[in-house]
Amino acid sequence: MNIEQILESQRKFFQSGATLSVDFRIEMLKKLRNAVQKYEKEIGEALYNDLGKSDFEGFMCETGMVLGEISYMIKHTRRFAKERTVYTPLAQFASRSYKKPCPYGNTLIMSPWNYPFLLTIDPLADAIAAGNTAIVKPSAYSPATSEMIKKIVEECFAPEYVAVVTGGRKENAALLEKKFDFVFFTGSQNVGKEVLRHTAEHLTPAVLELGGKSPCIVDSTAKLSLAAKRIVFGKYLNCGQTCVAPDYILCHSSVKDKFVEEICKQIKKQYGENPLENSDYGRIVNEKHFERICSLIDEKKVVLGGQSNKKTLQIAPTVMDNVTWEDAVMQEEIFGPVMPVLTFENYEEVYQMMANKAKPLALYIYSEDKARIKEVTERISYGGGCVNDCIIHLATSEMGFGGVGESGMGTYHGKVGFEAFSHTKSIVDKKTWMDLPMRYQPYNRGLYSKLLHLFLR
Repeated sequence: MNIEQILESQRKFFQSGATLSVDFRIEMLKKLRNAVQKYEKEIGEALYNDLGKSDFEGFMCETGMVLGEISYMIKHTRRFAKERTVYTPLAQFASRSYKKPCPYGNTLIMSPWNYPFLLTIDPLADAIAAGNTAIVKPSAYSPATSEMIKKIVEECFAPEYVAVVTGGRKENAALLEKKFDFVFFTGSQNVGKEVLRHTAEHLTPAVLELGGKSPCIVDSTAKLSLAAKRIVFGKYLNCGQTCVAPDYILCHSSVKDKFVEEICKQIKKQYGENPLENSDYGRIVNEKHFERICSLIDEKKVVLGGQSNKKTLQIAPTVMDNVTWEDAVMQEEIFGPVMPVLTFENYEEVYQMMANKAKPLALYIYSEDKARIKEVTERISYGGGCVNDCIIHLATSEMGFGGVGESGMGTYHGKVGFEAFSHTKSIVDKKTWMDLPMRYQPYNRGLYSKLLHLFLR
């Protein structure tokens, strides 16, 4: 079937009411979980073929998190889908007011290449739990994983319920020309703008999970050795190809030299003296991105790393010191294993700096000063983040994950993910055994006016 045929069949299937049963949704989630468990090894192999991810990293950051999200939705979908009675004003007596979550209908999920399995199946689980149909469009840059996703979806679901469309820009453009009831997109800001332009044509609601230059603040009170250990993990995971990776370091000038020293120690400890020979260290997704990242490295400012291998598309974990906002590495989101270190003197300088920058997807602060931590989390606008750690805030189904401003709109994961793929109807069920006369003409401006004022106070 072509795209138009798939979409038309999904419209008919949704209109039949087949997806509305909570039992059906849970059954479909269980089928999906069983298939992911069945093909766990093959998924790991696909992730290695696309990005060089080790088995452990592939499970920790993709397959394991997917299984966690699906299991969470299986456990909670029945509760999430229930009507919720709310307070009814006295003026509406006698009636019942309630909120009813309903699926949007036919949804489109467009996913990226950096975490190709996680960022496809996670939102799909939320879409299924909420009672939608879905067309899934994985990235052409991760072909092995895309084929694995296609295999799993086709084994679990009929195409009129969930279908996978593979391909590149041509297929992306064709999908965006169609009218969906809801679009979920994860990817770059530039493509996100195109998605929003197309959805605006149909007034289609959309969630955009984008990115940006996420700062990592290290102040003078931070436990530097522990901070360095955690930052190295988060920055170089998946070779830096993580939307919430610390993009750059803002380190207090008084501890900068010691911090850089600790970072270099941790890189050697975690990745070895020659990271390019570490079998657990992945690679850049393709030559285009490899060349782009290499062009951001200023050899004169490199204090560790900088080595690369074009044949294997690997770039060693790299640290650049004495970086300024004018350097090439600060002009775009790095999305690679390059860590620029900048300094600051006081927090007011940081607040002013952040106020004039695009709002980041994440922010991290390493500090033992509770007052400063509270101040930073209140005064700076960003999607989400961590205190004295990084990245792990997205690894839970109990909190929503998403951006703000230039880094995205809308959130998902767990209950918030169910709500993202749902429209909540507000309904008043007015009883018929009595009918208050005060709202009808002719108005009794004496008695009814007094009663109205009483009810509405």
